[in-house]
Amino acid sequence: MQAKARDQQLKDRWDQLLAHLTDQFSETEEIEIEGVLYLIGVQELGKIHQRFKKDDNVNIIHIGICTVLEPFGYYAFDFYDEDGWPHFKLLEELPVLKPGEQTVLMKEAIVDYFLEKDLIQ
Repeated sequence: MQAKARDQQLKDRWDQLLAHLTDQFSETEEIEIEGVLYLIGVQELGKIHQRFKKDDNVNIIHIGICTVLEPFGYYAFDFYDEDGWPHFKLLEELPVLKPGEQTVLMKEAIVDYFLEKDLIQ
């Protein structure tokens, strides 16, 4: 029964987070996981008002992924390059997960990130 309560808590927090981010950053469509990871990547990069090239977007999402998975022990911050971009080193390979399990892992990691930032409760 605890797993169901935990799953419901994650769902409730995820919904709260999406509602907040959608309200703040999107006028029409609900933000999806990649969009949330992009926002985290931009936040961590610290270049909030900069326009990015199309090629940069993948790297920004990667920063978001590494950032949220760092507390789980998969990545560790390594260094900032000369342009101020953070680089991470892989500590542990991500487990082979089914797509639904990957989504749950990412949602849990993202929710934890925003809980730590006191954006959601």
